Amino acid sequence: MLQKTRGIALSYIRYRETSIISRVYTEDFGLQSYIVNGVRSAKSKSNRIALFQPLTLLDMVVYYKADRELHRLSEVKISHPFQSLPFEVTKSTIALFVTEMLNKVLKEEAGSPTLFQFLVNAVLFLEEARTNYENFHLSFLLKLSFFLGFGPESAREFENQLREHSVPFLPDETTEKALNSILRHPIGTPVELSRAARNELLDALVAYYHVHIDSLGEVKSLPVLREVLG
Repeated sequence: MLQKTRGIALSYIRYRETSIISRVYTEDFGLQSYIVNGVRSAKSKSNRIALFQPLTLLDMVVYYKADRELHRLSEVKISHPFQSLPFEVTKSTIALFVTEMLNKVLKEEAGSPTLFQFLVNAVLFLEEARTNYENFHLSFLLKLSFFLGFGPESAREFENQLREHSVPFLPDETTEKALNSILRHPIGTPVELSRAARNELLDALVAYYHVHIDSLGEVKSLPVLREVLG
């Protein structure tokens, strides 16, 4: 049955000679996989594969059946064309990391409009921001953790949970204050962190996700993000 929904492209893999299978987090159906035919064909005149680049915001008409693992698209278009996110090194590095984390932690196959809107708002902030996005990845992970069911209420709770799992994290007063500020304020709120403190908090956040998600595995984009943003 044909259904309209919004989606956020997460990743894709090659399928057969000219097609792909794209993973998309949808507003109405949660995480879904779609077969997209012909996008890698030399005869294809349109650059449709660009629709499925990480974090692309989509308007979709899909063939949906609850008992299927693979679905098909009837119509798809970009709802908000990017002007900066794929082209600026800092932003594209953040997007790479965010996409990898989302691919690892989004498991449910049921829609969550609240989570979906949070993700859309976060992507649009990163796309449109000209300043105050150097801590975006930290704020994003902290706020996402609440949707996943393990968000800490304070810096002290965050530290205690890590300590209980033998993860060393002993922030100084400035870093603890910054962590509390990130927890309490919207993404993009200015927070002063040194390069070293930002790296320390990033590593602690990834460790925090490992504590709560056994299947997280290696985060391959982490070293690049640490180098670029620090």
